Amino acid sequence: MPQFALEAWIGPLVPRSSAPEDSGPDARLTLGCPTAFHRDRVRERFLPEIERCAALEAGGPVAVDLVVAPPLRVTAPAPAQPPRETSAPAPAARVNPARAPAQSDRGNPPDSQREFPYRFDNFVVGTCNALAREASVAVARRAQRALNPLVLTSAQGLGKTHLARAIVNEARQNGEARVIYASAEGFTNDFTHSIQSRRADEFKRRFRHGCRLLVIEDVQFLDARKRATQLELFHTICHLLDVGASVVLTADRLPRDIEGLDPRLRSKLSSGLVAELEAPDAIVRREILRQKAADGGVRLPDACRELIVESVRGSVRDLEGVLIQLVAMASLLKRSIDAELTLVALRKLAPIAEVRRALEIGDVVAAVAAYFKQPPDALAARSRRRDVLLPRQLAMYLAHRYTSASLSQIGAALGRDHSAAANAVRKIERRILEHAPLRYQVEALCARLDGMVGERRE
Repeated sequence: MPQFALEAWIGPLVPRSSAPEDSGPDARLTLGCPTAFHRDRVRERFLPEIERCAALEAGGPVAVDLVVAPPLRVTAPAPAQPPRETSAPAPAARVNPARAPAQSDRGNPPDSQREFPYRFDNFVVGTCNALAREASVAVARRAQRALNPLVLTSAQGLGKTHLARAIVNEARQNGEARVIYASAEGFTNDFTHSIQSRRADEFKRRFRHGCRLLVIEDVQFLDARKRATQLELFHTICHLLDVGASVVLTADRLPRDIEGLDPRLRSKLSSGLVAELEAPDAIVRREILRQKAADGGVRLPDACRELIVESVRGSVRDLEGVLIQLVAMASLLKRSIDAELTLVALRKLAPIAEVRRALEIGDVVAAVAAYFKQPPDALAARSRRRDVLLPRQLAMYLAHRYTSASLSQIGAALGRDHSAAANAVRKIERRILEHAPLRYQVEALCARLDGMVGERRE
């Protein structure tokens, strides 16, 4: 199986029971799926292979049942603590049973105790965010000391908070004993309170002594008038870097562009890696919608997904907002999701982009052929050489995206039938997720076609 399919569909399955025996004529295995959509997709595509593998392991036939059930969580009770007026008891924290933390998070700011539903495996990667994602993984796994401190920057809703919280989760699951997560506002309030209550030493112990990972969000909100707070954060970062701890900060702009930031703090933030997340391109937006719909058990028709992808070109939150609006409307009106309902949802939350499908099949074929330095007629020939096969598949995929032609018409234009065109579209969509070089080629071709669309409209 492709790695992405293994991680997306098989990885989330959780064995619930095996009864009455591990093998024999009555052997059964029950697997829990996170959603009904996930269960149906596994049953449709992967169940025979799962049953075959189970039979090999058990030495005989095994009946596999798929049920909808949330993932099991391994929890450990919070350590006993004496009552304290300044903090609430910490909730039970999820731990990796193979590497349980040697030290509790007792004494951390309240945000540090939270569990977040953010992981690296549900973060959609593209050229717009690949550097930030890989750097975040490296920091969480302590694989790259040179990335310290790591500053994640982007406009609102592009994924920096997802990555920051995924770092916290990954570090905890890898057995990191002491992780502190806080917002810049929370850091400021906590420091101010410690000064007013004459507990500055306690504040410093909490943020410095024994801390192995510090994550501070939204440093652009540090008050320019509170120089003492900025100085304290500067010294805290310096101390943690000196003792080998990791520091991650997020902001909605580059450190050099944050007004009122102390020069020493600005210099320290710029001394590591500054990774910028950009607005998602069409490929990433499409995959985000697929993932969000799958996680929610929502059947989102391809035509509706394309309408949203082409109309919403801002943040991930904008995409989520349209999807939530669409699902809510379909549920309340007791009707299926279709293009008409999608347009209504888009008009409520996002400006409808001009219809992008302004090109003809021949335009797309000519652009692809020119990119690969092939004559357009070669793409319609019967040859299966790789230097012709890949451009032909890309031409079908892009014609499906940029024209209003049906798959039958696209296939006929390139000497193929409907099924060949459909297979080409599916294959390119899958390989884009697996192979970065192909993704870059598609993005370059899309840029050319976007320019052609703009010229047509002018």
